[in-house]
Amino acid sequence: MPDVFDEVHRRCRDGESVALATVVATWHSAPQPPGAAMVVATDGTVIGSVSGGCVEADLYERARPVLDTGQPELHRYGISDDDAYTVGLTCGGILDVFVERVDASALPALDAVAAARRGGHPAAIVTCVSADASDPTSGAGVPPDAGPSDPARRLGRRLVLTGERSIGSLGDDRLDDAARDDALGLLAAGRSGMLRYGYHGQRRGGGLSLFVTAYATPPRMIVFGAIDFAAAVARIGAFLGYRVTVCDARPVFATAQRFPEADEVVAQWPHRYLRTELAAGRLDERTVVCVLTHDPKFDVPLLELALRHRLAFVGAMGSRRTHDERHKLLSEAGLSPDQLARLASPIGLDLGGRTPEETAVSVAAQIVAARWGGTGGPLAALDGPIHRPG
Repeated sequence: MPDVFDEVHRRCRDGESVALATVVATWHSAPQPPGAAMVVATDGTVIGSVSGGCVEADLYERARPVLDTGQPELHRYGISDDDAYTVGLTCGGILDVFVERVDASALPALDAVAAARRGGHPAAIVTCVSADASDPTSGAGVPPDAGPSDPARRLGRRLVLTGERSIGSLGDDRLDDAARDDALGLLAAGRSGMLRYGYHGQRRGGGLSLFVTAYATPPRMIVFGAIDFAAAVARIGAFLGYRVTVCDARPVFATAQRFPEADEVVAQWPHRYLRTELAAGRLDERTVVCVLTHDPKFDVPLLELALRHRLAFVGAMGSRRTHDERHKLLSEAGLSPDQLARLASPIGLDLGGRTPEETAVSVAAQIVAARWGGTGGPLAALDGPIHRPG
């Protein structure tokens, strides 16, 4: 739900109800990852997407009765067949989609998540999307007074996690404790996903399926070098969902007016700024570093520091001659061959671009390929599924 959260929150705050359809599991070449969501409002408005158009029309029809009854439903969509009226995924993937009504009763949870997001803090919503009454472990090791394991009372229940605070319950204290621990693990990785337990928190994979919608803090992109190429890279970084910082040692160039798409602009020596952010724990394995200064006095100490840490991507602009000289200086500084191999230099994929905007597209393409394991080659020349798992 991350891309539709604000709309859900706004409508519920205004007293409206919405049907929320969320992808909770995928197999094979599914077009959207777990967490992709679509909203159907009472006025018929549709926001978001779960499959890029394959199943949205069918989900729209299924969402209408859920809005009326409030009874959540779990639907599976698979590959379509030769019947033109069959709803399915032509890509060959499989989606499980959970459809639920969200209304004013969810406001305490939505308000808490909204407050966490405004403060730059991670949050997660854990929702029971499947409850199997036939689970053989539902009563295993449970005291006689623990109460019945009624699926109707579990389906759609939510537990919201914001820092040290928890709101709501999944219906059992031990289940809440187990789900909280595992959901925080998913949240730390910035990943939404499914958890499975017995009715009282047994980690045996049966009974209850809980979906964790993770609202992680945005990954960071730090662009070093306040040049025209940096403005284009900052713009496309913001488009990709990064929290973008532009840093340059020259205050006259490092101004917010020159980089309106950046979340912050810092006038500081690059390696000193990076050291401060690393020491403060504000960078992680999702962080992207783009070094566009192509000046050894800035580049070498900065890259030496960046390549010694497990960041998602470290790239540097420059000619092949600049790259060779930089590589030599970094090797002399003591970086290992493995560390040097992590440097994307010259930065970007070969798209033949010339302008700052075209160069930014090539840089962004390399970052996306590094994130998901793409080859960077044309899809027409490749075999296998287009949508990679992950």
